[in-house]
Amino acid sequence: MTDDRLIVALDLPNALEGLEMAERIGDAASFYKIGLGMLTGGGLALANELKQEHGKRIFLDMKLFDIGATVERAVRGIAGFGLDFLTVHGDPQVVRAAREGAGETGLKILAVTILTSLDRADLDAALIREGALEDIVQERAARAMEAGAHGVIASPREAAAIRALPEAAGRLIVTPGVRPAGAAPGDQKRIATPAEAIAAGADHIVVGRPVLTADDPRAAVLNIQREIAAANR
Repeated sequence: MTDDRLIVALDLPNALEGLEMAERIGDAASFYKIGLGMLTGGGLALANELKQEHGKRIFLDMKLFDIGATVERAVRGIAGFGLDFLTVHGDPQVVRAAREGAGETGLKILAVTILTSLDRADLDAALIREGALEDIVQERAARAMEAGAHGVIASPREAAAIRALPEAAGRLIVTPGVRPAGAAPGDQKRIATPAEAIAAGADHIVVGRPVLTADDPRAAVLNIQREIAAANR
């Protein structure tokens, strides 16, 4: 049985390439992320096919951000696909609207704290208030969960601090920016290995390029699964 704590990010241009990758991986992975980059390339159709025809769990990573009424309508439409996770930005009004749109469908709303590709210099350029990045992530996570988020997206480096929050009891922590031991960081700035992320309190880890660029993606997934299993020991 595959460990669904690993979410494979199908960060590919279109649904055909995404489906081909999922077929190469086969039963080694049971949970996939489909993001904004594939939206115009059949991403929703692929999400539905992997869910309904292949029995996979699906994380739709759209990072929605708009006025409340628009977010609510968008989430209500997405909830009709029967998917598992959906990301929105962690602003409380966005989270509340997303929860309203999801209703009782079982779609889990995950709030983005600070993107794992950003550091303090990036926050300065975006006119985000002063302070340690880790403190801002922790505060945004708490406010998002207070607003009703089922969980948050955060870097592995902040997972332990978020897990310690009173608001985090029973909530999910999903960590991108995870790289197997020895893998290149790419454009991620706050990274950890799979074992480190799980040990820090992550419920799920998201891994893309180390799988997608591997000569044998299935073997790469199985290696990551072994790293996750080792964290439990």
